Amino acid sequence: TSIQGPLVDDESLIEVLNVTKITSEEVKHKLVTAAETELKINTAREEFRPVATRGSILYFLIVEMSYVNVMYQTSIRQFLALFDDSMEKSDKSPITSKRISNIIDYLTYEVWKYQVRGLYEEHKFLYTLLLTLKICLQSNRIKPNEFMTFIKGGAALDLKAVAPKPKSNWISDMTWLNLVELSKIPQFSEILTQVARNEKLWKQWYDSDAPEEGNIPDGYQNSLDVFKRTLLVRSWCPDRTLAQARKFVVDALGQRFADGVILDFHTMWGESDTKTPLICFLSMGSDPTAQIDTLAKKLKVDCKPVSMGQGQEIHARRLLTQSMSQGGWVLLQNCHLGLNFMDELLQTITEPAGPVHETFRLWITTEGHPQFPINLLQIGLKYTNEPPQGVKAGVKRTYNGVTQDQLDITNMPQWKPMLYTVAILHTVVQKRKKYRLRLCVDTTA
Repeated sequence: TSIQGPLVDDESLIEVLNVTKITSEEVKHKLVTAAETELKINTAREEFRPVATRGSILYFLIVEMSYVNVMYQTSIRQFLALFDDSMEKSDKSPITSKRISNIIDYLTYEVWKYQVRGLYEEHKFLYTLLLTLKICLQSNRIKPNEFMTFIKGGAALDLKAVAPKPKSNWISDMTWLNLVELSKIPQFSEILTQVARNEKLWKQWYDSDAPEEGNIPDGYQNSLDVFKRTLLVRSWCPDRTLAQARKFVVDALGQRFADGVILDFHTMWGESDTKTPLICFLSMGSDPTAQIDTLAKKLKVDCKPVSMGQGQEIHARRLLTQSMSQGGWVLLQNCHLGLNFMDELLQTITEPAGPVHETFRLWITTEGHPQFPINLLQIGLKYTNEPPQGVKAGVKRTYNGVTQDQLDITNMPQWKPMLYTVAILHTVVQKRKKYRLRLCVDTTA
């Protein structure tokens, strides 16, 4: 409004209009570039969606394991640390599909090792099998109805409402109901008729010591994949299901997922820090004190143990204060007997009053308890110290505690074979320990 005269004669106005036009063109160009960049980002992000899908399967299965035992608690922060570590340490490749495959393989195995380390032996294969089933479900390798048949069998059926069972008494009612449910899967649609028509061969296969290793009648031997064979074994011989399920795990994920994870205290110590306690879930004969003391001596660190119980909070508090300021380890044993101190312990290590010495570590042993603080479990590294299942895993664990100096202590040719023999004997005795007094020696022979 302050301009006087014709607008075309105002050079400053014309210059402003020119700048505005140029700026408008630049903004328009940048918007087009931004849209193209967004499209490229979205495309690249979609390419990596399988990694996110596998991550979600792994995490939610870990969360579901808390229904098995309340002590199996893992935070999203711990899982994301594993996820980020997998992105960084997995093999690189200029080919996107290969890079994605490398990340998924590395992530799956690392998360599996991390979780299995903190499970009791009786739950380790349960977790491994559930992981395998969920991965195969997501990839459509197995169908939902096949999964439900494996989980439930014929438990929901009524014997009076299904096809009549053959009059032979070697087939139990539950086995027949399992077969009825199995027959709903197209590949087994004729199995009821086949069993009734060819009872002799089916009974011979059923009565064998290891049906999962034998030849299945009526052409099923060569027509079934590993999971379908697992379904058949589960329907006929529930006691042999685990043996066949291990083959399914090996076929789907690889041999390393069927082998036991050998607990390595040195590696576990390397993963920890001053704010990450190392928590052992106790069971009969699995006290880790000796291994912790051995590692402390190897690293030349002072380890101060306190057995928790009534009135021991004072000693624990004093040792924590001393070790956090001067360095060293504190081992709080049987913390299920000192639950009132656990909340204070959590605050002490997560919100220290002063600087913490870099060599400080907190080791905890506890039995499972529903009132044990979940927050403490979610910041710690959990592990169990039970003898592993299987002779191979037991021998590997025994040798894991043997140093190179012990192997080379003598040049006698009998030394190493004798050590191997003792390792086998130790593993067998550990495996038989669950039978307790039933393990005896016949002195009359």
